[in-house]
Amino acid sequence: MSDYILEMNQITKEFSGVKALDGVNLKVKKGEIHAICGENGAGKSTLMNVLSGVYPYGTYEGDILYNGEHCKFHNLRDSEAKGIVIIHQELALSPLLSVAENVFIGNERTSMKGVIDWTETRRKAQEMLAKVGLENEDVDVPVNSLGVGKQQLIEIAKAMAKKVELLILDEPTAALNDEESRKLLDIMLQLKEHGITCIIISHKLNEIEYVSDSVTVIRDGKTIETLIKGVDDYSEDRVIKAMVGREMTNRYPKREDIRLGNVIFEVKNWNVFHPDDEHRQIIKDINIKVRAGEVVGLAGLMGAGRTEFAMSIFGRSYGQKISGTVLINGKEVHLRTVAYISEDRKTYGLNLIGDVKENMTIAARPFFFSKHGVINNNDEIVAAQDYRQRVKVKTNSINQVVGSLSGGNQQKVVVAKWMMTQPDVLIMDEPTRGIDVGAKYEIYCVINELAKAGKAVIVISSELPEIIGTCDRVYVINEGTIAGELSSAEVTQEKIMQCIMAHNRKGDGNGN
Repeated sequence: MSDYILEMNQITKEFSGVKALDGVNLKVKKGEIHAICGENGAGKSTLMNVLSGVYPYGTYEGDILYNGEHCKFHNLRDSEAKGIVIIHQELALSPLLSVAENVFIGNERTSMKGVIDWTETRRKAQEMLAKVGLENEDVDVPVNSLGVGKQQLIEIAKAMAKKVELLILDEPTAALNDEESRKLLDIMLQLKEHGITCIIISHKLNEIEYVSDSVTVIRDGKTIETLIKGVDDYSEDRVIKAMVGREMTNRYPKREDIRLGNVIFEVKNWNVFHPDDEHRQIIKDINIKVRAGEVVGLAGLMGAGRTEFAMSIFGRSYGQKISGTVLINGKEVHLRTVAYISEDRKTYGLNLIGDVKENMTIAARPFFFSKHGVINNNDEIVAAQDYRQRVKVKTNSINQVVGSLSGGNQQKVVVAKWMMTQPDVLIMDEPTRGIDVGAKYEIYCVINELAKAGKAVIVISSELPEIIGTCDRVYVINEGTIAGELSSAEVTQEKIMQCIMAHNRKGDGNGN
């Protein structure tokens, strides 16, 4: 009997004549956690979609051996019947149904033909939830009342209910905070102890190093190499070299010729109350300044109020009873002109069924590409081609549907969209979430380019090394207010956390 639960041999998959996968080979041992790494667009998710039957047999070349048997999956049901379950980056839960209903959706517990046994459904749902550390969760509440971290664990419970043998997780921690991420990774280690094999796709290399036994690197649709923990060099730098094809000695491009101008953007005494509770204040007397050519970071823990602050500034799209003053170049404005790149590109940043050109030009269309209500399509094409090259979007053409692009390339389209509006102020909320180190570097280069052009750039990030590596100055936000301000010379992860802890002590009445 083979040591391998899965062997994928010479898998080739084309889209419109372009090879997304070119002779990829993958071997996964029984009971291991196997990571798949690569840059955005390398073919990782495509390979897993081939395995799970999303791309059915006959639409690709190559062989799949599962438990030694040649498999020809035509849909997800075929692969799930063999014990292969995939959890995609976009959760497949029905938000208005209960937790129990979601755990068994498409896999219902029935007492007689066509009739659901709700008592058994609830009992088994509790049993499945206990396996992922949610034994105290109410199975009758709607799933949209829970946080993303718990929803991700419910997806795993749903997989457990299907008697999973091989669990595939595509970017499972992309939308989770550090605590939630560690809990999910520890659940994966527990599943491994129970003999369940896992494949994880992730850009968070520290998580790969923590949880996986081996890692296969894919680049440009081809298998580069497989590294084994305890045998090969398993460091982040080694994996990055395999991913991008070169050493990355500096993950943050140097800012050269920094010339800070006058204060271009200022917010004074900014207050915001919760959109559903007019008595609950979310943002409290925030004051910030950004100079021309300056990159300013907003650091803080999850839930500190950074995104709420940014969205309340951007067209007042969050909150109620908003008060305070916004000045651009010293003049008060009622803001409709600041550009804001949302942390949720799929919901707030893109029209996923539109093409690259439309998504890039739509925000700038009223100002640069139309006259008397008539759109100049030729100008749009020229601009879209230009920005496609400037931000290095990997796409067949500007007519390609955005939803078919990798996450990193979707993010670059969002960045291009707002760059095209030529804003004085650009707020970037989690600009590199869910994208690989190579694409991150390219986004950082764009940030530097904007600053060099004299723009005011604000970066919100949960990754403190990113804040430190890209920003000239940092405001630390805690509980909806400014807890501290640090220059680039003094900012460290420790200093940021010290600001937060000191502010918490002050709030408790025990500080200085």
